[in-house]
Amino acid sequence: MPITIGFDATAAARQSAGIGRYTRQLLSALAARDDPYNYKVCYAAAGEMMGSLPALDSRFRTRPLPVSDRMLNAVWHRARLPVPIQFAIGSFDLFHSPDFSLPPVGSKPSIVTVHDLAFLRRPECAFPSLRRYLEVIVPRSARRATLIIAVSECTRRDVIDLVGIAPERVVTVLEGVDRSFRPVTDRAWAHGRVVALGVKGRYILAVGTLEPRKNYVRLLEAYAALRARGCAQELVIVGGRGWRYEPIFDKLRELGLQDSVTFARPNDEDLVCLYNCADVFVYPSLYEGFGLPALEALACGAPVACSQLSSLPEVVGDAAMLFDPTDVEDMTETLWRLLVGATLQRQLRQAGPVQASRFTWAAAAAHTADLYRRVADGM
Repeated sequence: MPITIGFDATAAARQSAGIGRYTRQLLSALAARDDPYNYKVCYAAAGEMMGSLPALDSRFRTRPLPVSDRMLNAVWHRARLPVPIQFAIGSFDLFHSPDFSLPPVGSKPSIVTVHDLAFLRRPECAFPSLRRYLEVIVPRSARRATLIIAVSECTRRDVIDLVGIAPERVVTVLEGVDRSFRPVTDRAWAHGRVVALGVKGRYILAVGTLEPRKNYVRLLEAYAALRARGCAQELVIVGGRGWRYEPIFDKLRELGLQDSVTFARPNDEDLVCLYNCADVFVYPSLYEGFGLPALEALACGAPVACSQLSSLPEVVGDAAMLFDPTDVEDMTETLWRLLVGATLQRQLRQAGPVQASRFTWAAAAAHTADLYRRVADGM
């Protein structure tokens, strides 16, 4: 008999990147399977919608909730009113929340996905009010859940060590990379798309929200040191403004790099072109639960230099150069070696797509679907 899965797709509907992208990709991959499952997909539909649900077949019944995600959080997590999600979407056999927090589900089994514990590992890099909220909600949701999905072994260890969850209740399901992220065959076309974004010539690429955890201030210091050595590439940073982004622009002005750094907000097709045409992709993050931009860069064949911290070594494997993101000199030296090493660049361009091919959304969906069955059957 088919099992019915409640699924919170709020992130897919409301977020264009990050967990929104993760949720859309997982839903699409689940829809591509022929599992005997039915889904009740709900999402907070009031307010600004930055994302959208993917195309889903008749097994997926969508239910937009006429409230905002902030209202749901206020009711379920701040006021802790025990109003079960079944009140809005009806009955189900299990519920999956792919975005940290779990609504009341009555006596039904549940799964919650934890993407990272940056607010515990790097509390200075989290917006204070959000950190205080997550410090309560995420551990509470993890303890209530029947099973926790972690998106990397690093995150799994953090959930066990920092939240105190029994190891057998935390399962790693690695993220995938969308098949659109791949080496392009028409380099002239890709270069034309990059030029249209305002990129003047050869460049170093960085991707990620403008916020303290992404470590852009140190990257700018390393880039200034590279310019002093004769680096002619400009620096292209792709990402929206997060919290405490101002020090990035303060450092930019202090170092006099305004004419050498470009900030861009491309669509996915143009982002693929940026990855493909970059001389080097750099990912200096202080903490990641997974690190999808590094994987996307590998998939496109970009030579990658990235942080040696948190989940990133398990994502990039031997297909990237690693550095200490807290050490500007180490970052500078690693980038310089890659910029001047033509042979090393060729090796990494070949190794990247091979490493990225180990991470697929089909595999993530297969593992997730198996967990649905196990949890519904009482594990």
